[in-house]
Amino acid sequence: MLNKAFRLNAGPVLRYMVPILIVYIFIVIVPLVISLYYSVMNFNNTKFVGLDNYVHLAKDHDFWLSYRNNMVIVLFCVLGQVGIAFFLSALLNSKFLLIRNIHRIAIFLPVVLAPVVTGYIWSMIYNYRFGLLNWLLKLVGYAPVTWLDKPSIVLYAVSVPLIWQFIGLYMIIFLAGMQNISKDIFESAEIDGANWLQRTFLITLPLMKNTIRVALIFCVSGTMKVFDHIYVMTGGGPGTSSMVMAQYAYNNAFTMAKINYGSAISIGMLILSGCTLLVMFKLMDGGKKHAD
Repeated sequence: MLNKAFRLNAGPVLRYMVPILIVYIFIVIVPLVISLYYSVMNFNNTKFVGLDNYVHLAKDHDFWLSYRNNMVIVLFCVLGQVGIAFFLSALLNSKFLLIRNIHRIAIFLPVVLAPVVTGYIWSMIYNYRFGLLNWLLKLVGYAPVTWLDKPSIVLYAVSVPLIWQFIGLYMIIFLAGMQNISKDIFESAEIDGANWLQRTFLITLPLMKNTIRVALIFCVSGTMKVFDHIYVMTGGGPGTSSMVMAQYAYNNAFTMAKINYGSAISIGMLILSGCTLLVMFKLMDGGKKHAD
């Protein structure tokens, strides 16, 4: 009877899953297999060269520089996207703000913009001659800054649009998580004299650990493959100051027509992203065990 019931229930589920699996295979698995094939072939795809492209990749200074740039952007986005989103969520969940729905819509609105549009908007904001940021600097008596042309600051400048665009996404995730926390806990803490900061950091933060963990996974994995914003704003320049792994793979595969090496960079990017996430899991699990 149980087997029969399982077959009856599994039938409709499998019918719905098959189209999803087909789409996933053609969008994810097939391109991955093709990239693996190209990465172990020579320039003309006529000779198997094994790991030669990967050996060259391991010695490629520009690739490791782009990985370092990725990690800097990841750090800023974790602090900016997740950190600011948590603070705003706690603020929206408090009694301090009125018309909360308008604040939520305003903060979430950038999420629906295409990354290319965001890149163009911030390119205009950073513009040396007529950009909003330099106009404000002139108003307070400071000289304008070439935000996207200074190697020392360009990496931080391109991180700001990423933070600005996706704060709303993590804010919605945190707000949903906060809805699952019983109001009685906050009311009891408030009766005991706990202020908003104490309730946020001593009650909300510990009870939101699993939600924060999910947000961190999304943030790190999404930022490791960032491409659109930087391609529109700087193209990886000046020089290689804002070059990221996805941009470097694009340049090799399409600009310089090195499809095989570009494929090897893509696989290397996938491996490094996976290793970065594994290290993050280990750190979070270690902190959890230590807390236990």
